[in-house]
Amino acid sequence: MLPFLVALQFLTRLPVRLPYMPSPAEQGRSLIWYPVVGLLLGCLLLAGRWLGAGLPVSVLAALLVGLWVALSGALHLDGLADTLDAWIGGYGDRERTLAIMKDPSSGPMGVTGLVLVLLVKYAALVSVIEANLWWALLLAPWIGRALLPLLLWTTPYVRRGGLGEALSLNLPRGRLLPVLLAHGLGMLLVGGGAWLALLGALGLLWVWRRMLLARLGGTTGDTAGALVDPAEALVMILLIWINLPAIS
Repeated sequence: MLPFLVALQFLTRLPVRLPYMPSPAEQGRSLIWYPVVGLLLGCLLLAGRWLGAGLPVSVLAALLVGLWVALSGALHLDGLADTLDAWIGGYGDRERTLAIMKDPSSGPMGVTGLVLVLLVKYAALVSVIEANLWWALLLAPWIGRALLPLLLWTTPYVRRGGLGEALSLNLPRGRLLPVLLAHGLGMLLVGGGAWLALLGALGLLWVWRRMLLARLGGTTGDTAGALVDPAEALVMILLIWINLPAIS
């Protein structure tokens, strides 16, 4: 149970108190629970959507974006901003990119990237609410957080002493594949074009992984987190697209 609490504490701002400091092995096992945390976040977003059912669509969409950010503590948005600043400012150089990524301040590219991603998520939520594509709210955070252990499993971790190093080194590789396959099946059972959303997210992971290997030789905690919000936005866009005939 402790690995689940570790995952919940790390990935959300829900009030979680750990009974003791987790060992590196327990931190590694927490990765198995990342998709579960994503599913929980999706359920909370669904609850927020139903509680605000009487509000104008634009207001509800904005509130859901705020709830989404608040529940995650903007953890992955921070990684996205750091990654964008470093990627542009690094000029293709590995060491320069890693050095800029450690700077806690956000530059213009990071801020611009955050605004664009949140704008896309807001616009997608407007369509999701109007068309009552409730499963998009469930699948987006679920798929987004399932990508994290998959990336760390398949990609070397390159920042020594980084936040994700203990996770990567202690990831229970033998257990991860069946867990991810079980979650993948659960996602597909939701229906409503879930197969396209899952394929699109896996395609984004493949492209991002290749870019990371080419620039850095692997991933860091920031570059792993940078994958989540764009993946969530992509999942909603693909679900809207595949359901357009029904919406029309």
